[in-house]
Amino acid sequence: MQGTSEILEQAIEQLAKLPGTGRKSARRIALYLLKQQDENVMRLADALVNLKKSITRCSVCGVISDNDPCSICTNPKRDQSKICVVEESQDVFLIEKTNEFRGRYHVLGGVISPLDNIGPDDVRISELMQRINDEKQPIDEVILALNPDSEGEATAYYLNKLLKPFDEVEVTRIAYGIPMGSELEFIDEATLSRAFATRNTF
Repeated sequence: MQGTSEILEQAIEQLAKLPGTGRKSARRIALYLLKQQDENVMRLADALVNLKKSITRCSVCGVISDNDPCSICTNPKRDQSKICVVEESQDVFLIEKTNEFRGRYHVLGGVISPLDNIGPDDVRISELMQRINDEKQPIDEVILALNPDSEGEATAYYLNKLLKPFDEVEVTRIAYGIPMGSELEFIDEATLSRAFATRNTF
């Protein structure tokens, strides 16, 4: 069905490319923006352009940041001896919200996925090894905080194998299990199985 406005249809087409946004949602957003004051829409447009032009990645850890190096890597109060390895920048933001980890991070920028032709050279594994080999800042623990799917498991296994020769580096991984407040009947088998495998003493 042809739209009444080609310009509106172009906007809908672009908005529909956003993750989790279908054409119906994209149309609602476009029509909402049309009702807004010009300055509000321009502020949004400026923020998006600025996002693309000004945001950078930290050359040390790989997290999305305003500055290079990022505020986490330059913070002297962070534990320099611990590195938490994550898949993407959003994982850093989530972990930081918990206030549980006070070390530094390493963002791989993806995981090993043979089906998608993504090998170890396509993610930031060599940069991680360079950091571990840096004698100025000795690392005593690498925490693997990767998603518990097949690609995350393959990447964790590969990293663990790479780090085995480093006797002074302890390789740990975050525990996976049953979320608080959930009932066993609603937990899938893989999660329940992992909860048993990673059980701790009471």
